[in-house]
Amino acid sequence: MDRLIIAVLVAANAALCLFSSSAGFAASAALSGSQLALYQGADRERILIEGAKREGRFTLYTSHTWFRTFVKEFEKKYPFITVSEWRNDSKNVLRKVMEEAKSGRILVDVVETTAEGMRIIQREGLFEEFYSPQAQHYPDELKPRGKNGFFYLPDRETYNSLGFNTKLIPPANAPASLKDLVDPNWKGKMAITSTSTGVRWIGNVLETLGREYLDKLAEQEISVQDMAPAALINLIGSGEIPMSPTIFDANVTIAKRKGAPVEWRPLEPVVATVGSAGVLTKASNPHAALLFLDFLLSREGQRLIMKGGLWSPRNDVGTVEQKFKKTYLDEKYSLEELEVKFRQWENLLRQLFIRKR
Repeated sequence: MDRLIIAVLVAANAALCLFSSSAGFAASAALSGSQLALYQGADRERILIEGAKREGRFTLYTSHTWFRTFVKEFEKKYPFITVSEWRNDSKNVLRKVMEEAKSGRILVDVVETTAEGMRIIQREGLFEEFYSPQAQHYPDELKPRGKNGFFYLPDRETYNSLGFNTKLIPPANAPASLKDLVDPNWKGKMAITSTSTGVRWIGNVLETLGREYLDKLAEQEISVQDMAPAALINLIGSGEIPMSPTIFDANVTIAKRKGAPVEWRPLEPVVATVGSAGVLTKASNPHAALLFLDFLLSREGQRLIMKGGLWSPRNDVGTVEQKFKKTYLDEKYSLEELEVKFRQWENLLRQLFIRKR
């Protein structure tokens, strides 16, 4: 009799487990793509994991090299998911997404790049509004909202300010503010990049100190280099150029690891460039994609981001250490307003610093 009771109980327990598993599958399968993206139930993580196991993969387009390492860490945590990663600069990431959308065959699930590209993709209606329990830890100004969720969320920051050669300029003597750059002592000793990074820096200076200050700065015989900050820091490290106010802190971090005598200093307000991530409306692997976004935005994920020389916009991680004042130019204006201002700033760069030479 006891054996019979035990057998019945075992069978009942097995049936209950099967029912629970089937119920979970049914619940996940019953959700549309948009419903899944916005789902906030207590079983959300379980549903995403179960769905991700069925999908087994997702595709990521990103514009930052560190995601090669980041993806490997994600795959270690979730070994049932294989990430297909394609990396290029932000313009090419945007171009690839738009070409796929135009062809009607979107291959990417998650896009991660800087503000301009993300805002254009949003404008084209290609992002699925989604929810993440991690969103509460990020500044509201960096979280574009739709009717029901977020179009994308911030996952990394880099800061653009003063990089200098410590052998040529002792840290105690280096400029400590933007106003210090017009000191006659620095005449002929500075360079700025002509890329979009330099254009944004001009815009930040204009909005902070005005046109009169820019005119004074133009008298400092500043050279304009047609190269990215990552290349410009090499000229600073070699001593060819003593300093530049258009250098990312990550560029200096990497150069210092290689033994270059360089240092970075925030001249407030510092231009902050934000990278964000979102899921596409026609994502083929939405469970895996959403699980990746939750991990990316988590405290664990953001600490991994910071290992790559980047900073976290998450309130309880990166900003705990970065106390200086920042300017979020890309988020300050609408996309249309920013396009107009960017042209104005670019013209000022040419008129004041390139043509003058």
